[in-house]
Amino acid sequence: MKKRIVVIAPGRGSYTTETLGYLKKHKHPRQEFLANLDRQRQAIGEPAISELDAKEKFSPSLHTRGEHASTLIYACSYFDFMAIPRDEYEIVAVTGNSMGWYLAMAFAGALDSEGAFQVIQTMGSMMKHEIIGGQIIYPVLDDSWQPDDEREQRVQALIQKVNGEGIGQAHVSIWLGGFYVIGGDQPGLQYLLKNLPKVGDYPFQLVNHAAFHTPLLYETSRRAMELIPARFFNRPQLPLIDGRGRIWQPYATDVDELYDYTLGHQVYATYDFNAAVTVALKEFAPDALWLLGPGSSLGGAIGQVMVKNKWQNVVDKDSFKAKSKELLLLS
Repeated sequence: MKKRIVVIAPGRGSYTTETLGYLKKHKHPRQEFLANLDRQRQAIGEPAISELDAKEKFSPSLHTRGEHASTLIYACSYFDFMAIPRDEYEIVAVTGNSMGWYLAMAFAGALDSEGAFQVIQTMGSMMKHEIIGGQIIYPVLDDSWQPDDEREQRVQALIQKVNGEGIGQAHVSIWLGGFYVIGGDQPGLQYLLKNLPKVGDYPFQLVNHAAFHTPLLYETSRRAMELIPARFFNRPQLPLIDGRGRIWQPYATDVDELYDYTLGHQVYATYDFNAAVTVALKEFAPDALWLLGPGSSLGGAIGQVMVKNKWQNVVDKDSFKAKSKELLLLS
């Protein structure tokens, strides 16, 4: 009997020093996909994806730029998705984190190959000339992945102070497991970086990340709708779970609504990755979740959602570690 899985696509920060050369090392079949992606990139004056992946050294100023990172991660995740053994696993739904929503739509068939490139490349290039705001990340769980109410209340109070006292702007950008990803302008983020109590390496600002999923991106949403036509969007062939936890079913999806959400709410409102994973666990009852590469940076956040839901008797960090190879499959 096949194992039932929900596939999860990663977001922008997944291609790192450790994953440099991912495409070169894995040597997946379907190399025509990568060749076509390279041609599309070169046609718009961007370096080929295979060229970026083959660099000798990882360069944050190059590899983390939105116009490069988004399509680079798409290529890696595409090969991983196609390599899932269909004779062993049944894909019952697809979801993703932040930029991973675009990837999830591509893998579920809501975007064809041309549409996927246009959406991923265009959205990744929105900050090519000027990055709007930024994002910082901060944990609100303790070391065993249990709620730390005092810490969470402190974060919320500081965010409220930033906005309420005119210090700047700060908004929850992504609910990411036991982390707040906070988007805002630089005055707001600098205040938080200075005033949030240190927890290990946190808080820190993500490199080359704009304030996506916050009201600072209203204009970006408007421009996206001007640049990306609705004709690229289709009904998905697999159930899709979005950044609110809504399920888009193959035979019940209004394509216009999907377009409006993707280039509207998804761009300027909080992305609730926790809700997406919770719905995946409760509504689809998979045997496991399958996290696409490159890397496994989302693994901890997914585990933290499992703990919150006490899924498969995972109740803390240690029990997740004991069962992680069974419950979370990595490409």
